[in-house]
Amino acid sequence: MTRVKICGCTSVEDALAAAEAGADFVGVVFAASRRRVSVETARRISEALGGPDEASTREVLQPGVVDPIARFQRSAAALERLLSERRPLLVAVFQDQPMEEVNALSAQAGADLAQLSGSEPWEWCALAELPVIKALDENVIDAEDPFAAMFNAQGVALCSLDCSHGRGKRGDWILAAAISRRMPLVLAGGLTPQNVAEAVRFVRPWCVDVSSGVETGGRKNAARMREFVAAAKGIAVT
Repeated sequence: MTRVKICGCTSVEDALAAAEAGADFVGVVFAASRRRVSVETARRISEALGGPDEASTREVLQPGVVDPIARFQRSAAALERLLSERRPLLVAVFQDQPMEEVNALSAQAGADLAQLSGSEPWEWCALAELPVIKALDENVIDAEDPFAAMFNAQGVALCSLDCSHGRGKRGDWILAAAISRRMPLVLAGGLTPQNVAEAVRFVRPWCVDVSSGVETGGRKNAARMREFVAAAKGIAVT
């Protein structure tokens, strides 16, 4: 079943509504954004969701696996095991911020994973103290060999294909599908309750990531979150 990340939650109420809807991951943003939260708010969200389990999240990393695709596959399997015990997990989202700041804010917030959504070099990922979701902009990926940049991806648990960064812009599903055939992929960008089922059928991502697509008037909408999760997971809404 496709996993779901609901990003850009700005309150405990948002996060609990996402959890009740069935989200597997809840994202809090520390990058420059209208959805940016304070570390205090992020910590309250973490505590409301049950708090971090540092020992378990470290098992997500696969440092001894040389082949990056095998490493991503094993990381996804480890996340599946963790999600079977505790859901949702909290993801702290950053963009081109120093790794010292990433590590400090992630720890203070009680996050389970860190997401690097900017142009951070792959080498930075190895400096993270939590497993990393590395967002890739399709505009800078070599379509002929989209895996070339990933071979030194130490510290990276998952990759996300995202050209939207919370702006509701749909990405290249053909490129996403090509990557998803080889490795677990997080698909982001322009997803809504109306199109996510089609995206899942076409791309076959391991996880889908949404922010603006479950908002109304710039605020998270609990009903849209429920509709999105149901559509992504193929659950009939009654």
